[in-house]
Amino acid sequence: MKVTIAYIEEPPFGWTSPDGTATGADLDLADAVLRAIGVTRIEHCLTTFSELLAGVEAGRWDMNVPLFVTPDRAAKVAFSLPVWAIGDGFLVRAGNPKALDSYASVAQRSDARLGIIAGQVQHDAATLAGVPAGQILVFEQQADAIEAVRSGEIDAYASTALGNRILAERIGSAVESIDHKTGSEGQQRPPVGAFSFNRNNSELIHAVDGQLRLYLGSTGHRARMARFGLTAKEIDPVLECRSV
Repeated sequence: MKVTIAYIEEPPFGWTSPDGTATGADLDLADAVLRAIGVTRIEHCLTTFSELLAGVEAGRWDMNVPLFVTPDRAAKVAFSLPVWAIGDGFLVRAGNPKALDSYASVAQRSDARLGIIAGQVQHDAATLAGVPAGQILVFEQQADAIEAVRSGEIDAYASTALGNRILAERIGSAVESIDHKTGSEGQQRPPVGAFSFNRNNSELIHAVDGQLRLYLGSTGHRARMARFGLTAKEIDPVLECRSV
């Protein structure tokens, strides 16, 4: 049995290593789950974020790496059980010159420019917080948004708080990560992410969900995710949701 999973360049969740292989927390989790349900061949397809949902919906691949679950997305694809819960954050230049720590803080400064990847939930979050369209720059690739922060074209790049912390560690002293304040933008608990599939692929969906129920929160799962910086902070909220 072969399964093709699409991913994007977004450490620590997924990226292409120097030797050309795909790696990352989400791909490692997918590998463990798919092998456990009897998949013998796993192929990886690098794509852009804006193509993830369209690609799996059209059957160009079998599943996507986890992305945030929203009603609009759930109308197009089928989601697995949630696998992580992560709040938003900013990547900014060192020292955070404009003191940006939430979408509201961007909206309050007309001279602040915010970078977002096309199609990601951060765009809606920023708009709902009152950030004018003229202050938002949309990028197709994360690498372009990062370079825009470093060059000063934008003042902050919005993504997951965890992802930005990893990026800041890799890039070095030129940038820093800023976690959004707890409870900012009206979020009482971090949003969840899940694998997504073509809605007609019920056999794979059910098999993946069955294994996720067994595996999520286990010692092996936590150890695998810790290698990529995911901790109980990102894992436990989805386990708590299942127990309610």
